[in-house]
Amino acid sequence: MSAGTIGWPQPRIGVRTFPKISVITPSLNQAAFLESTIQSILCQGYPNLEYIIIDGGSTDGSVEIIRKYEKHLARWLSEPDGGMYAGIVKGISSATGDVIAWLNSDDLYFPWALSLVASIMESLPQVEWISTLLPCLWNDESLLYQLDRVAGFSRDAFAEGRYLPGSSSLGWIQQESTFWRRSLQDKIDCGRLAGWKLAGDFGLWSLFFEHAELYGVPYPLGGFRMQKLQKTQTGMGLYVEESRQVLSGMRKRGFRVDGLVRGILSKSRMSGIPLLGGAATAGVGYVGRRIVRDLSQDERSWRVESYRFV
Repeated sequence: MSAGTIGWPQPRIGVRTFPKISVITPSLNQAAFLESTIQSILCQGYPNLEYIIIDGGSTDGSVEIIRKYEKHLARWLSEPDGGMYAGIVKGISSATGDVIAWLNSDDLYFPWALSLVASIMESLPQVEWISTLLPCLWNDESLLYQLDRVAGFSRDAFAEGRYLPGSSSLGWIQQESTFWRRSLQDKIDCGRLAGWKLAGDFGLWSLFFEHAELYGVPYPLGGFRMQKLQKTQTGMGLYVEESRQVLSGMRKRGFRVDGLVRGILSKSRMSGIPLLGGAATAGVGYVGRRIVRDLSQDERSWRVESYRFV
């Protein structure tokens, strides 16, 4: 499918070889939003895409929508399963891409997302997973509703619960904007996700953090749709409870925080993202790693920048 078939231009953001990207969409009775999700992926015109839809046995017309795009999918199925995360496990476990992600059936990518991710992963082989520092929200009409900013990502900050919702939060790791290498996924037991009702994404991040740091990307990649039937909208208490269980599990598995000054951090406020080359107060904060353009090279080149944030 060419991007023009649906209406968006075909972006090419400095990609040489187009690594294979697998995107999985789990769905159940989301016919009101499913087609716009599918289009946000296919309209990118990414030439090495493996798109998989795992439907949990919808009865609302979703299957008819999927069939409309069937020739552009690597595979799809519609059958009852054990819930959203069981479907996600089914999808990511069967994915064959070099880079993997999932996008729920009511969420959206920006039209440059896949090419930008491919360019980064191609340029920086040491980077195993990435997520945006500029998470976005969509409304139920697919319009941009809100743009937020995350100060940075850190394994220590994650282990201390700083990405949980609440007054001490540094923001969140947006699932809709997170991509990882297959080589990182192969190091963990993906089947564990199926044990969670709402916080499977948080559980997956905990497993990834035990093997690799998360790198921040200062560009919006995707967004979460705000709609009244969203599970995390109606079950935030359960999401937080499950996330705390995830952190407890990390400690039981022997994870140790190698952080800086914790007493000061507990009283600190988030300072935001410093300008390139900037830093938070010396000796205080977390060390983050973000990906920036390497202006000394060409438009295809990226480099990693370390910085402190609180």
